[in-house]
Amino acid sequence: MIKLAEERINQLKENFEGKKIAVIGDMMLDGYFWGDVKRISPEAPVPVLEVEEEFFRFGGAANVALNIHKLGGVPIPIGVIGYDSSGTIFNSLLADSKIRNTGIFTDESRPTTTKTRLIADSQHVVRIDKESKEYINDEMQNKIFDYIKNQINKFDGIILQDYNKGVLTGKLIERIIKLANEKDLLITVDPKFNNFFAYKNVTVFKPNRKEVEEKLGIKIITSSDVSYAGNKLMEKLNSDYLLLTLSEEGIAVFQKDKEEKRMPTKARKVADVSGAGDTVISTLTMALAAGADILEASYLANYAGGIVCEDIGIVPIEHERLFDTVLKETK
Repeated sequence: MIKLAEERINQLKENFEGKKIAVIGDMMLDGYFWGDVKRISPEAPVPVLEVEEEFFRFGGAANVALNIHKLGGVPIPIGVIGYDSSGTIFNSLLADSKIRNTGIFTDESRPTTTKTRLIADSQHVVRIDKESKEYINDEMQNKIFDYIKNQINKFDGIILQDYNKGVLTGKLIERIIKLANEKDLLITVDPKFNNFFAYKNVTVFKPNRKEVEEKLGIKIITSSDVSYAGNKLMEKLNSDYLLLTLSEEGIAVFQKDKEEKRMPTKARKVADVSGAGDTVISTLTMALAAGADILEASYLANYAGGIVCEDIGIVPIEHERLFDTVLKETK
């Protein structure tokens, strides 16, 4: 089991500050409408939600960017929004969070990906999704790639955050990875089901159990299943490292020509797993950019994922909270 010395933890904590991480992928907006239901509509047999509060938060790759910001880094979100009211709200949230929007491109042909939740008397009633899953066109792909190419020398790392909403096309993935490798730049991936095997030759590939089971056509039940799946993916993708997240069973870390390592979950009580994957990839990438090796980075990421699972809702990990929690473990 890995355990970091207090001096090393403090060194990494200091090194987190100011790391510039490009977050490329599907930017989303999460909307919430809270209220009470006191009557049925006269128009149809449906409840009428009397809204008392409404608010919006970052979702998808934008939540990863927010995690980077809260960890002391400088996120550069790169993606696409629509020319609509949700896009206006999205840009307002960026401004409020002091996150730059120079890598956010507007595509009038598609909506801003928005997931709106209606919550009545603390009960989630319905979710309304507004999105396009069509791949962005060649013109938009070129705009994104040209921006990355022009800015890449300023990056300390890249995260490819895929939710299968159309931004990360197979062609764009290949071009970004090739460019990052030419620059010898850290590049990590949080994949989804589409284009799963397109992410070859990256620094770290971080799938979850469900994604791996579907793409390899197996069930991951036993410890040997985990080993088989991890080694198979390392062979197929030729990544430097692979971090397989296993929910309440923690994580498994695979390295080329080295024995795999397991780390149990750090969640003392699991209240909500929403957003945990975003936190893990954010912390992992920040730690690697800060000079951690893969096991140190995985250790911190595992802690961060455990912490946010103890909170209700999608909550980013705070820099001080993460390192204070880790430091207590060394006492």
